[in-house]
Amino acid sequence: MAQEETMKDFEKELDHSFQILKEGDILDVMIIGISETEATVDLNYYTEGIIPLAECSNDPAFSIKNDLNIGDTVKAMVIDSENASGNVILSMREANDIFVWDELKEDFKDGTVFRIKITEAVPAGITGYVKGIRAFIPASQIALEYVEDTESYVGMTLEAVIITVEPKEKKLVLSAKMIARERAVVEKTQKIGRLNEGDIVEGKIERMESYGIFIGIGEGLTGLCHISQITNRFIKSPKEIVKLGENVKAKILKIEGDRISLSMKALLEDTEESDSSYEVPEEYRGSTDENHDESPFAKLLQGIKL
Repeated sequence: MAQEETMKDFEKELDHSFQILKEGDILDVMIIGISETEATVDLNYYTEGIIPLAECSNDPAFSIKNDLNIGDTVKAMVIDSENASGNVILSMREANDIFVWDELKEDFKDGTVFRIKITEAVPAGITGYVKGIRAFIPASQIALEYVEDTESYVGMTLEAVIITVEPKEKKLVLSAKMIARERAVVEKTQKIGRLNEGDIVEGKIERMESYGIFIGIGEGLTGLCHISQITNRFIKSPKEIVKLGENVKAKILKIEGDRISLSMKALLEDTEESDSSYEVPEEYRGSTDENHDESPFAKLLQGIKL
């Protein structure tokens, strides 16, 4: 049995030795050597293959020393079946341009998050490379807010997901905004989770509408105090009581999802209840006999004709 396997291996090697490589062939090759300018690969052929540095990747950040290792198996396309030195010249870059688009389509479906180093700023956004393919991030998809100064992002590393992948047009578009939005929702939920109904909060009035005021209560959170919850008396507009930018206190009435309902009126009512329960000192109390009032105030009024 072992002898049969040896014969099959020998026959396979013999077939390889007689194969003729031609331009356009895509092979799985093993890297057997790395220098500053090229990678040497085993072709199971009468000669070795060479992948020049320029044919390794489209990504200008690619490092032949850091991104390739001896023993790695890579896909490469034959671009010269025999050069002047008798070697076969191959291109990982050309092979990648063909096969990587199927991977990118799967990454799009899976929502894969990429860390992309920004290499260039263009009028409408920024660019970087994903799996050796130039990717574009529109200015509207860089951050939660529209970015005017795209130059400031060059050299930065962003996390982004694919939002458009079109192999025929070689179009790859990413969004960092989607990642930022998801994280902002998680952070906001965590912050709101630390609040409780009945808590007293303080903050600045950030916005005024006919139906109420929006109060910034810290950590990027904003609550709504409805016009009916601003004061005890009827008002037609919040402007009758408060002004934009004013610091106010309010009680949290209700928390529903990311909505925080506030009440300034509730604090006024708490104060009134406190005042109504004030205990009158004994020395200032009158007699319990309704026909005989001996309180200090009654004594002061004795002899005074009204």
